[in-house]
Amino acid sequence: MAASIPPMPEKPTLTPLDTLWKAPAIIWTILAGEGLAIILALAPEHIGNRWVLFGALSLMVQWISLSALGALYLLRNPLSRLPPTWIANITLLVLVACNLLVCIASWWVLRSLLLISSENWLPTLLRFTGIVITFGLLGLAAFQNHWRARQLAVRAKQAELEALQARIRPHFLFNTLNTGAALVHQRPEDAERLLLDLADLFRAALAGPQEIPLAEEIALSRRYVEIEALRFGERMRVHWELPSPLPQLQVPTLSIQPLVENAIHHGIEPSPEGGEIRISVAQGKQQIIVTIENDLPAAGTRPLRNGHKVGLKSTRARIQAMTNGEGDVVTRIENGRHITTVTLPT
Repeated sequence: MAASIPPMPEKPTLTPLDTLWKAPAIIWTILAGEGLAIILALAPEHIGNRWVLFGALSLMVQWISLSALGALYLLRNPLSRLPPTWIANITLLVLVACNLLVCIASWWVLRSLLLISSENWLPTLLRFTGIVITFGLLGLAAFQNHWRARQLAVRAKQAELEALQARIRPHFLFNTLNTGAALVHQRPEDAERLLLDLADLFRAALAGPQEIPLAEEIALSRRYVEIEALRFGERMRVHWELPSPLPQLQVPTLSIQPLVENAIHHGIEPSPEGGEIRISVAQGKQQIIVTIENDLPAAGTRPLRNGHKVGLKSTRARIQAMTNGEGDVVTRIENGRHITTVTLPT
């Protein structure tokens, strides 16, 4: 009897702050800070050695920006439960607070080095705070536009997933039910296992979360393979090459299973002799690689139909959206085999 897939815990909602911990965002923050320091150092009202001034301003700006990022990272758990508007306001307050702390600390250091006088301290603080607030507001506005665009893209991918879920091939359901009906009297245990696997597969497809662990997606793929194995029998030979345990990684729901379905539908079903399917998961350099290989039908074999590429396109689009373009799905034909490779960053 096939074991039912346990219900998945709800995944924390993605917040706008989650993108700040990515390396590109940190690099752009540092570069923007250096640009601001250059602009302030070249201001005409400043006198004296501009290189020394640039070094001091650069140090202040980087301390403000990086300390603000660090503070937001420490506050990420309580902030994740707030709406985006509150997150934006608190982010600006944290930025201003870090600016005040760094400016006060810098005043003590620069005063001892005779780089700033007590008379110029308050105007400099107010000017610097105004600049930080201005840049913070501009940054929040730009980030808000970026976040809205990203959310629209995610909604579009989710709508495509829902279309894919609604498009689960009717012939697969009919064939499965016919196979189950044929097994009821002769092999009742296999019929029961088939129906349980079918229930688990449809439960995940119709009511599952947007993202699930890789292990759960592989389990869904196994359910599908077990169902089709009862229909194709010895015509379908499946080899699994999986590490134990599987890597702890989130993937879009129904991302691997449609690729396995394509391998069976286009590689096994048209061929009277059947063929072999190989599914493997490997740990690469800072990435997980999932490979689905299937034998191609012999030359001259008439395909059942051209087939839809919705599954492949949807999987590629949703993986790219979830990983900010770092993940991908590529296909190739090599030595008489069709190979689909899914790359997921760790």
